[in-house]
Amino acid sequence: MAELLSGWKRTHYCGAPTESDVGSEILLMGWAGSWRNLGSLIFIGLRDRSGVMQVVFDESKLDKDTYAKAESIRSEFVIAVKGTLVKRSEEMVNANMKTGAFELIANELKILSTAKTTPIYIEDDLNAQEQLRLKYRYLDLRRPCMQEMLRMRDKVTNITRRYFSENGFMDVETPILCKSTPEGARDYLVPSRVHPGNFYALPQSPQLFKQLLMISGCDRYMQIARCFRDEDLRADRQPEFTQIDLEMSFVDADDVMAVNEGFIQRLMKETLDVDVALPLRRITWQDAMDRFGSDKPDTRFGLELVDVSEIVKDCGFGVFTGAIENGGSVRAINAEGALSRITRKKIDELVEFVKIYKAKGLAWLSMKEDGIQCSFAKFMTDEQMQAIIEKTNAKVGDIVFFVADKNSVVYAALGALRLELAKRLELIDNSRFDVLWVTEFPLLEYDEEENRYVAMHHPFTSPMDEDIQYLETEPGRVRAKAYDMVMNGNEIGGGSVRIHSAELQERMFKAIGFDKESAWRQFGYFMEAFQYGTPPHGGLAYGLDRLVMLITGASSIRDVIAFPKVQNASCLMSEAPNTVDEKQLKELSIKVDM
Repeated sequence: MAELLSGWKRTHYCGAPTESDVGSEILLMGWAGSWRNLGSLIFIGLRDRSGVMQVVFDESKLDKDTYAKAESIRSEFVIAVKGTLVKRSEEMVNANMKTGAFELIANELKILSTAKTTPIYIEDDLNAQEQLRLKYRYLDLRRPCMQEMLRMRDKVTNITRRYFSENGFMDVETPILCKSTPEGARDYLVPSRVHPGNFYALPQSPQLFKQLLMISGCDRYMQIARCFRDEDLRADRQPEFTQIDLEMSFVDADDVMAVNEGFIQRLMKETLDVDVALPLRRITWQDAMDRFGSDKPDTRFGLELVDVSEIVKDCGFGVFTGAIENGGSVRAINAEGALSRITRKKIDELVEFVKIYKAKGLAWLSMKEDGIQCSFAKFMTDEQMQAIIEKTNAKVGDIVFFVADKNSVVYAALGALRLELAKRLELIDNSRFDVLWVTEFPLLEYDEEENRYVAMHHPFTSPMDEDIQYLETEPGRVRAKAYDMVMNGNEIGGGSVRIHSAELQERMFKAIGFDKESAWRQFGYFMEAFQYGTPPHGGLAYGLDRLVMLITGASSIRDVIAFPKVQNASCLMSEAPNTVDEKQLKELSIKVDM
């Protein structure tokens, strides 16, 4: 039967006792982990979030009832133990445990709670399906590695608040119940009982509110903000997520980037003792796409893209010439030394791999000792083949891969192939952290489904001064005052200088298909605020979940979120979302039509 504390007070966490506590009576509380019954001695690994302490129940030193109680303990019982801390004999020291040099000789015991056999083992080397782990997440979180994830997340948020406070930022909360916006991902909607037929939206980001805070004179704002997006999920996405959000007044892009470089340098030093050299290097969006096929390039290895369009534009290979004639390109990756590790069968696998990214195929050229083997050699002259070899710097032992299509497909396919080759060839140094800025993104991108331009980031991003003249005539040419911070091939933060002119904001809305009336209908409160004095301002937001994932080396952001959702945006533990009572629906003037 579960016992009460009855005045017992914990004196130490299980992982806290040190040499200075030897010989003292201490009181520990936690979960019983490993246990061994040797007849007259019982050993239990008592665990809490700080670590494990070995507790010894010696039959010769305890009364009969206490020892009998100790014999009843099983895994995950919650117990409280009073005892004397002693040093282990030298040969019994466990160097793998923080407290491996000590043990607690029990004097008194309370069993605070019993436990059934758990459906998963509470250990780090757990071989259990993720669905089972998430169904019993409260048990999964007892594992030391998961506790470490939560500790690191807590450390990151504390460093964040401290750094930005030291740099003059105010922590300001913005609303969770907002007005729905038409751009971006789908909103999560919340029906209003007080206003029947009307809905709030959960914020996809605090974007408009943080800009309004700049208009209000807040000057420097930050918030660790909860955000929500009703979108199709991938492994690195959640319907609810957390941003480190910030905004600054009277600044240009360099000012925002400088503050955030200081932040990432401080964060990496205090979490991992990694030194990040400043200033961070910068590459433009176009350069990133041309060299790496990605706007979030992993620069820990080479395998850069090479444009061979000029060489092959007049060759007899229709796949190449057709792509170029239709405004596309032919680009290549030289996988140096890959010939000994990538067989013809594996090349066929890579051909299917690039098709995932809408490429029609993958051409290749193998540099063998006895000559060149090439999937398109019969269409090329000797001069063209030699020019390709020189342009790609190919040598014996290399395989060169080619994709020909419109540029968006070429970038996507070769960018993904570059990462896949790096994994297969083991080119990635996972102990290294490469951080850089990608700048000068396109302001707009053409959406073929909607047959109009849409904002690449959001419609409040400022165009570069020299490109404003093209907003109406050549919108695809306009670059944005936008910048993303990229770490090891992951975008960890993105931001921009914002539009602070009412006239330019209306032009931006018009460029993405909003006439003045519809823009004011959707964003009237925001547009009106612009008429009362708006400072130049800019900001940035980090994905906290992804940032912690990279710092901890977790394979998924689900591992660094206490209670994550699965692929279909449901919670296996609480069974959300779920049905509600008809009475609740009636109060909200909602009728479910399925």
